[in-house]
Amino acid sequence: MSSTRLIFGFHAVTSRLRQNPDSIKEIYIDATRDDQRIRAFIKLAEDQNIRLIASEPQRMTGMAGNRRHQGVAATIDTTRSYVDINDVLDTLTEPARLLVLDGIQDPHNLGACLRVADAFGIHAVIAPKDRAVGLTATVHKVASGAADTVPYIAVTNLTRTLRQLKERDIWVVGTADNAEYDLNDAALNGAIAWVLGSEEKGLRRLTRETCDQLVRIPMLGSVESLNVSVSAGICLFETYRQNAANQNIAPVAVTKD
Repeated sequence: MSSTRLIFGFHAVTSRLRQNPDSIKEIYIDATRDDQRIRAFIKLAEDQNIRLIASEPQRMTGMAGNRRHQGVAATIDTTRSYVDINDVLDTLTEPARLLVLDGIQDPHNLGACLRVADAFGIHAVIAPKDRAVGLTATVHKVASGAADTVPYIAVTNLTRTLRQLKERDIWVVGTADNAEYDLNDAALNGAIAWVLGSEEKGLRRLTRETCDQLVRIPMLGSVESLNVSVSAGICLFETYRQNAANQNIAPVAVTKD
């Protein structure tokens, strides 16, 4: 299996230059561009001693698979700093905040979820290795650098990983349209892992059954479901809001009277 991957777009490549320049093997730039933005980018790459290759726009479009490369692409080493969720958890000095994505196959959705995760200080995004999109070039482009700032952990067995999180006292909350309780019924303080499924199928059965709690996002209009990245933003903001209001209350299950 190849140990390299192509990323493209100014945000994705610039973020990689600043966060992990040693992972960049070479950078391709549009030979026809000579504007201030590309000149500043070239200087940043030269400061890191990265090899620059001037390429024709048609070749870059062929490499990226589309025309949204903005005249910048890079070949990177796919070796990541984090290979296991425990590598992340063992370094934390605050309650863990995790986002678990069960079966997201659209690279635009994954990229948007990574941006949301970065915005709300999520410590890691976890997803299965199989039946999921993974970190493609399009994901890096849509994530606008968040793919390099938020650790992405691909696991072989998602259910087993969720059980490991529970063993470390991390409250595992899943979303489901038919859940009994609303989002505003949930206590979300302390260590928490949000679990979201694909927009089409939702959570898989075993994933759903492993969650400590299931909640639904209140829907007041005629739309039956939300894009997974929108759902992630709503859930992570509510978690942020509750933690900002009271950081000392541990999560507890919602039970019937």
